[in-house]
Amino acid sequence: MGRLVTPVAPVPVAELGRVHFTGIGGAGMSGIARIMMARGVKVSGSDVAASDLLTALARQGADVHVGHAAGNIDGADTVVVSTAIRPDNPELAEARRRGLRVLHRAAALASVMLDRQGIAVTGTHGKSTTTGMLTTILRHCGADPGYMIGGILAETGLGAEDGAGAMFVAEADESDGSFLMLAPDLAIVTCVEADHLDNYADLTEIQATFAEFTRQIRPGGLLIACADDPGAAALAAAAAASGVRVRSYGTAPTADYRLTAVRSHGMTVHFEVTAGPGAAPGAPPPAQLEVAVPGQHNALNATAAYAAAVELGLAPGPIAAGLAAYRGVHRRMQPKGEAAGVLVLDSYAHHPTELTADLRAAREIRPDGRVIAVFQPHLFSRTRIFAAEFGAALGLADEAFILDVYAAREDPEPGVTGELVASAVPGGRGRFSPDRADVPAAVAAAARPGDLVLTMGAGDVTALGPQIVEALAGESPGG
Repeated sequence: MGRLVTPVAPVPVAELGRVHFTGIGGAGMSGIARIMMARGVKVSGSDVAASDLLTALARQGADVHVGHAAGNIDGADTVVVSTAIRPDNPELAEARRRGLRVLHRAAALASVMLDRQGIAVTGTHGKSTTTGMLTTILRHCGADPGYMIGGILAETGLGAEDGAGAMFVAEADESDGSFLMLAPDLAIVTCVEADHLDNYADLTEIQATFAEFTRQIRPGGLLIACADDPGAAALAAAAAASGVRVRSYGTAPTADYRLTAVRSHGMTVHFEVTAGPGAAPGAPPPAQLEVAVPGQHNALNATAAYAAAVELGLAPGPIAAGLAAYRGVHRRMQPKGEAAGVLVLDSYAHHPTELTADLRAAREIRPDGRVIAVFQPHLFSRTRIFAAEFGAALGLADEAFILDVYAAREDPEPGVTGELVASAVPGGRGRFSPDRADVPAAVAAAARPGDLVLTMGAGDVTALGPQIVEALAGESPGG
């Protein structure tokens, strides 16, 4: 435990000098690098492997290296790292030896937000989607916001842009406490649950850290929290008692922005948002809304974005049009193709609550077909802690293929494999598939016309989606 990031005061971008990003290929790191280059900062960076993101950054003018080496930071004044970068990384070690300024990714994000009206979206689940929805609304309302999302916004093909407007919308990462670097004017909290227990001791520490985040809201600012989530609701009550202005959203009768009449139709969800009993005078009339991503949880995310946009002073009509224009963030129930009557989607879900929400949404998309899940556990610690909960969530699928653990930043733990999850799936419907090369053909053999296949996880399971589509096209499903 004890891996939470220590907050520091943000440094103005103009004072950073030349900036080197160790791990520049990540969604968040590449986005901040892109914004800094747009502001005239000279940027270099490295990552362990080549990627489209690295190529795009090089085209924009970054000095990009494949592989980490001490010499890569030559000429840098500031080195930016994320929690995934280990202390013995040669670039980080060399930066400390030279006495260079070393910033966490969140501190670099705080730097680019310093002169803007900051909007931070956080919570255990739903951050990327809600950030993307609000960004799309603001773009379609002409606000031209800056934004930083931990994923790729389908509309722009980017995870971040500087924008020319006064607002800046950022996905705020609670996983390592680094969201405490931010001091937003408006904060959205979608939920507060136990996760990232490799960094936090327990849920109590997570709740305390979220409470500290609400104290970072600037004077006169606003907290928008989900009334349906016990953790977020308790956070909002405590924040209101301490003098923070609070608005709530959700299906709860007491919500200021109340979600009702949720109806799914394929990949689209329709719903209504009405003013609750605590809504401010002059609250907008009931709004009929739709968004082209499925599931009740996405209706909740959209309600949060709608509430934020109204509170920012935008008109309900243009907000609704902007929300209807949202086309998703990559890896959030993203279509990967269809073959032989089988639809294949890809999801970043890597927590039991997220698996549950996406599998329920998948059932609504194909109510007459079966749902086949392909899940890759992420992190040994998370797999060990939540194996039973993962199994129960995957029980919502008709069949579940479970890959081995994607290690990410962790070293292996003896006895912790995907088999722990597979054996916890009820009814013997979990199949441990440690050789991922076998999975596309196995899924294609199991699928039937009308089914939906959902690849799930925060690792490289996303690569299997197109391979499953190819396998489906090459053989008769169910054969």
